[in-house]
Amino acid sequence: MSVLVIVMGANGRMGNTIANLVQASDKHTLAAVVERPGNTQRLDSWGCVVGTDLDEVLPKVPGGVIIDFTAPEASIANAEAAARHGNAIVIGTTGFNDEQKAKLEELAKATRVFWAPNMSVGVNVLLKVLPDLIKHLGELYDLEMVELHHNKKKDSPSGTAIRLAECLAEARGWDLKDVANYHREGIIGERPKEEIGVQTIRGGDVVGVHTIYCMGPGERIEVTHQAHSRETFAAGSLRAAQWIEKQQPGKLYTMSDIF
Repeated sequence: MSVLVIVMGANGRMGNTIANLVQASDKHTLAAVVERPGNTQRLDSWGCVVGTDLDEVLPKVPGGVIIDFTAPEASIANAEAAARHGNAIVIGTTGFNDEQKAKLEELAKATRVFWAPNMSVGVNVLLKVLPDLIKHLGELYDLEMVELHHNKKKDSPSGTAIRLAECLAEARGWDLKDVANYHREGIIGERPKEEIGVQTIRGGDVVGVHTIYCMGPGERIEVTHQAHSRETFAAGSLRAAQWIEKQQPGKLYTMSDIF
């Protein structure tokens, strides 16, 4: 049976990509598109429910799964609306602070909430295999990361970079908050052994590139993930929407739950 999809921010880069992919899918139906007031131009062309207030849209699409790649504050508000109406929500937004993450976990007890800072299959498989690589290499290898994104991206480092860095830290038995270094400048001294550097590059229209460097005595291993198109993330969100529809509230679901 086709999954009814409600796309938030349908005039944005990700929202537009998701809506197009939904319309091309035989497993999903574009049931509604939502935008902020004053930004609803061209939405009628989708041929579905159009709105600016999720509380008004959701009663018209009972059972619809919300897909949200907007901004942290908006995503929290949309998840709250989902909880009020009993709809499931898939969130690909990055940049949440600890308080907002805790709020998502709280809302997940009331309705089905799925959140992943990166929806690509490749990145999530990488999160599965990285711990083994780091453990086998051992303590002599320094761990660093460089991430590249387009010049419109608002958060830094990317949510994916933070999650990958958390994965590296966990493999070493460290807390990322204690060992992360996001900026180096001046006479900073030798690199501490218990440190993970995460450096950010912004420019052009780069969809997303993350490279992890494992640098040891006499050799270096580089692991790179490159996203060629936003459709990579859009496809992951549709997969998540199809999966979350069959789940029950109780926990904040992630891509690892699907795998």
